[in-house]
Amino acid sequence: MTNDKFFYPPLPNSFLINFAQFIAPVVTRYIFQFELHIDRESTATIQQFSDRRLLLLPNHPTFQDPIVMFALSGKLKQKFYYLSAYELFQGFMTGIFQGLGVYSIRRGLVDRPSIAQTIDILTQKNSHLVVFPEGGCSFQNDTVMPFRVGAVQIAFQAMSKLAKQGEIPDLYVLPISIKYRYTQNMQRVIHQTLNRLEKALSIESNGSDYDRLRAIAQQVLVQMEREYDTYSPTKNALSWDERISLLRTHILECCEQQLGISSNSKEALRERTYKMEYVLKTQADALESETSSEAEISTGEPANKYSLIEKSIKRLLNFDAIYDGYVAENPTPERFLDTLTRLEREVFDIDKPPAKGYRQARIKVGEPINLKDFFTEYQRDRASIINAMTLKVQQAVQQNLNLLNGNG
Repeated sequence: MTNDKFFYPPLPNSFLINFAQFIAPVVTRYIFQFELHIDRESTATIQQFSDRRLLLLPNHPTFQDPIVMFALSGKLKQKFYYLSAYELFQGFMTGIFQGLGVYSIRRGLVDRPSIAQTIDILTQKNSHLVVFPEGGCSFQNDTVMPFRVGAVQIAFQAMSKLAKQGEIPDLYVLPISIKYRYTQNMQRVIHQTLNRLEKALSIESNGSDYDRLRAIAQQVLVQMEREYDTYSPTKNALSWDERISLLRTHILECCEQQLGISSNSKEALRERTYKMEYVLKTQADALESETSSEAEISTGEPANKYSLIEKSIKRLLNFDAIYDGYVAENPTPERFLDTLTRLEREVFDIDKPPAKGYRQARIKVGEPINLKDFFTEYQRDRASIINAMTLKVQQAVQQNLNLLNGNG
């Protein structure tokens, strides 16, 4: 569709998709350590719309969620398109991803080629598109981050395009809830992970598992505060949530200043972080390509600055959705290991830690929403309807997560 060097379009290859769907159950079981589970009602709901325009909006708790959605497409014997972060497209896997129907978006800016591609897909009859509206991994199995409005907004733009051609089409949005559940007792794994973290942080093991978890988290928080020169004994009087919020804000503003980005406190943290990520890559690439910067590169100063900012960006995304009490309010093995995995990513500098054990990836589908029913209202008040529909989908995803958790 476009030759933009910063955009990777989908290039679906039926042979590749069919083969990948055929081997998906084996790959997911033995490599990614999960098996797909979807109830009959949810299966029937998706199959009911197999010949309709469909926008599937799942939550995004782990890096394996796109694989879960691809396994679902195979189980249903359907072909999906997938919108994915630009950073995914590296090396020989780029062509494979494109062949499976995956295409890129640069987060943190208006990616016009990607938006145009999305509109084009949603105007096609029988198209099925998967978009993760949280914008990135939440690393939380039970709760969702606020959904970004972009997916619903672009869906309405696709409808507007067809309306100008004399057709107001059906375009269904499906809320999809993904919940992982370990199939075995995880107590031994929890103890092993606690031991590794305590050893790395030189912490003595004391108290219950939850006491040990809090001691590790406290040490990580203090280390980060000291690293950014924000630690003060008086901060002990603040709640953890307040300290985490202050630290996030400090890191954001420092990185934005170093990158020459104007701070906007009203903008969501994740949006600001993605913008930094894009600007950082752009500046780093420009520095590397400029022959006039050879002397600077040899000193290592600019490269070191970018490395520190990159580390800060990873931290912001890792701890974006974390809050004090996540484990205490429902101390399941999944919540415990959600939090331990975040801490491992920080302490051991691991981007994608392997799965802690074999899991069941459970999917529940919410009530379909036909955006056609809201198109007239959308034409009168676009922002309000887009926000309302996005919130409606988010609430449906959370409600079904609660059902999968046994909380609703």
